[in-house]
Amino acid sequence: MVVKNEIKPLSKVNFGFINSNSSGFYGIYEVKQASVEMYELIGGQYQLLIANERGHYPITRLGVELGIWQGVDQNVELPRLRWWDLQGNLLLTGDERAEQESQRAKLESQRADRLTIQLRRRGAACR
Repeated sequence: MVVKNEIKPLSKVNFGFINSNSSGFYGIYEVKQASVEMYELIGGQYQLLIANERGHYPITRLGVELGIWQGVDQNVELPRLRWWDLQGNLLLTGDERAEQESQRAKLESQRADRLTIQLRRRGAACR
């Protein structure tokens, strides 16, 4: 007998977090609709937050915004919750930062190799 484990995509994700000032935030992410609602704990009650002009929810005390990003991640294109800074710049994930650093190191190595070749040529020309 073969048993298949079928992974079903989530349709709704509830999440919350509290910062060091005991301000609480609560969110509901509707995966299929690619929509998110954010609430902030104010005076003991959660109040619905309004998205800014970018469609993000600013969490100014933390210096970030939360919103939905449409793009390719791990070879799959779909909307995902992502963080931005308060100026609207997308914050990179750990994998994205590692890839960016790898590319930077590769370019730096190539530049160093070209410089080494140029110096060797000049050294040979000076002899």
